[in-house]
Parts: sequence; C-alpha cells; structure tokens
Amino acid sequence: MNKQWIDRTPEAAREYLAGRRLDEVECIVADIAGVARGKAMPASKFARQDKFYLPNSIFLQTITGEWADNPTGAFTEPDMILIPDYSTASAAPWTADWTLQIIHDATDQQGNPFPIAPRNVLKRVVKLYEEKGWKPVVAPEMEFFLVARNTDPNQPIIPPMGRTGRRAAAKQAYSMSAVDEYGKVIDDIYDFAEAQGFEIDGILQEGGAGQVEINLNHGDPVALADEMFYFKRLIREAALRHDCFATFMAKPIEGEPGSAMHIHHSVVDMQTGRNIFSDAQGRETTAFLNFIAGMQRHLPAAIALLAPYVNSYRRYVPDFAAPINLEWAHDNRTTGLRVPISGPEARRVENRLAGMDCNPYLGIAASLACGYLGLLEGEAPRAEYLGDAYMSQDELPYNLGDALDIMAGNAAMRSVLGEEFAAVYESVKRNEYKEFLQVISPWEREHLLLNV
Repeated sequence: MNKQWIDRTPEAAREYLAGRRLDEVECIVADIAGVARGKAMPASKFARQDKFYLPNSIFLQTITGEWADNPTGAFTEPDMILIPDYSTASAAPWTADWTLQIIHDATDQQGNPFPIAPRNVLKRVVKLYEEKGWKPVVAPEMEFFLVARNTDPNQPIIPPMGRTGRRAAAKQAYSMSAVDEYGKVIDDIYDFAEAQGFEIDGILQEGGAGQVEINLNHGDPVALADEMFYFKRLIREAALRHDCFATFMAKPIEGEPGSAMHIHHSVVDMQTGRNIFSDAQGRETTAFLNFIAGMQRHLPAAIALLAPYVNSYRRYVPDFAAPINLEWAHDNRTTGLRVPISGPEARRVENRLAGMDCNPYLGIAASLACGYLGLLEGEAPRAEYLGDAYMSQDELPYNLGDALDIMAGNAAMRSVLGEEFAAVYESVKRNEYKEFLQVISPWEREHLLLNV
C-alpha cells in the first residue's frame, strides 16, 4: 500500500492487508439505483494517480441499462473527476486476490461537487443542517430476502433450501431456529462485515420466508449510507457462496411481506451536543413535533425516492408490516412514522416508508430533507394516531408515475435535493416506468386473453 495514503485508510483495511501485497483497487461511485459503477485497476497504477475519470452519463442509465433523456443539456458524455475518499477504503474479502474498494467523490471539471451524484445529494442535505447548527443522526435497518437461485425471470421467486432440506418457512419472525436454517450465509455476512470494519448491531429473522433484518448502529448519515452501499454487495456475495441469491426487492415473493429500510432520525445541536428533540426536563420539544410535521407534509414528494420502482408499491398494503399513510404515534408499528421507546437523549423518529430497494444515499437524503423542511416551517403535526393505522385512509401514491408527479410539484423538496438532480432523477424514473408499461404480464394473459 502506498505510504501517501496509508495513514488515511481505515484500520480495518490496513489489518486486512497486513503482511500482504495489495493487488487491485476498485474505484467506485453509486449510480442513481445505488449500483456500484467505476473501474478496477492494479494497485501500482492507483498509487500513482490522485484522481480518475468517468463519464457523467452513468447517472442517466436506468436499471434496465437504457439511457434516459438528459434534461440538463446535450448528451455529450463529458468526464467527471473522481477523487478517492480514503476513509471509505474497505476490503473486498470475497475476491480471489487482495482487493480494496474505495468510494470516490464525484466533481465536475472545475472541482465542484457533481450535483447528480447520490452521495453528493446526501452531503448537500447534511450541509443544510450544519448551516443551521444541527447535526443529523440516523440509524438504518436493512431487510432482505435470501431466495433460491432464479435464472429464469418468468418463474416466481421461491424461498431457499435450508439445512434441514426444507425450504425456509414464513411467519417465523424472531425465530432463532429459522435463522439457523441458512446459518452459513449469516456466518459469511458476519465475516465479511468484520473484514470490512463494519459493526452489526443485530441480525434477526423477519416475517417472510427467508427474510432477514440487519440493524446498524446510529451515526453520521453519509458514513452509514456508505456502509449500506457496501453491505448490499457483501450480502449478495455471501449468498452466492451458498447457492442462493440475496434480494433487496421491495416485494419479491407474492403473499409475503415486503422488505423495508426503516430510518431512525434524531438531530443534535452542534454547540451543546444535545438532542434537539428533548428539552432539559426530558420532554418532547417543539422541534420534535416540527420534524414530524415536515415528514407528514413532504414525504409524499419523497416517495419516488423511497419507493423507486414499480415493484416498490406492492409493499404498501395493510397488515403486512408496511405503512399505508403518514400517521404518527409512539411505539405503534402500524403508523408510517413511529416514535420508538427511548430515553430523552435517544428520542427519535422512525420513518417506516422507505423500501430496501431504494438507493441508501437518496433514501436517507429524502427522509432528512422532509424533517429539515419541517424544522424550517415550524408547523405542528396532526394529532397522534391512536389505534390501528391500517384502519385509516391510504395517503401514499399507488404507483411510480403518481409519485413522480407529486415530486415534480413540490418546489421545496426539489430545492433541498437540488433542482438539477431532481430533473435527472425524474427523467430516469419516467423512462423506467414507460418501459415497464410495455410489458404484458402473466395476469393479463391469464384473465384477458380469452375472456374480453
């Protein structure tokens, strides 16, 4: 490892390479979908350069590999500059050689943060908080499914085979024996995470067949989004080692619960170090209620980022541990906004709307943007909901097209996230939605072919 940057590399990466020769470095950024894009190069070449180049058109690529229209100008594909953030250097422990991954910051050719890069969008939102003297703190939860290998998209996804020789069963939430069914995958997840320097707060069985939840400790939004970006890759690699897939689709299996990315938020006063959601007597503050009000008002415009695909909207159904509205309450998992039990110093708001299919940078940015606007607007939320919120009215858009229309009409949200980013994001997602509408589903062939 080159001496020029070894001191800026996290301890876990240095320990991973202790006594070994670094072979390769992967220079990566997250695209709109959260897919790792970039280039791999020999470590010797990486050590001789302080920046790298990649066409900015990667942020116009849809999840299907098509190219969306560029709403900001001609499609000339100029290069952006990638600057390595050495604090993100992390092992790629599943590779055959000794490889590090390094997340890069994307700038334009004048050195300004490239506004469409998802990591820069989150940094922009965090900076808005800091300019007000606030430090946002988040704690994400990650849900995902382990499923049998699916090499034919025309076939439904099914649970994986467990160590008992039976397929993983549903309705086994918090069962330790259910997790043990695919214990070897979990072991590799732990091992990979340790090699990468990540701390897992807990792993548990969720309600779906083969559905797992991983909780991460609270911390800086950008650092945790980086971890989630890395975690998605390491979890997929761990599953592949054991002849199954890991999927972060919001709703991969018909009749099963969906997978969420619950986000816990609190805000700290940078001068005092105190949680602004609690006063000196430990009571809820006006800022706490303003934050909730901002989420209730602006989350509809953020749904296009929290639920970014056509499949995402299949998750929002009653009685499947997913919200259908923007009600809030204390310790009530039927509401979209939940206030967990905690002491005053840990008072926080949990946003239960985000799906695990969202880009973690954009999901956290959009959620924080809603709370930020609430703090600025100073409004009160609706009354706390008492009872089963599934009995209340639906408030969320029913599909991606409707969600994009709401996002397009919210000037405040677009301003916080960045107008240029919002325009490109909308272009990419409308392209994906239009492409999906060209597909004829098995339901249509079964029920319409001979009956209408």
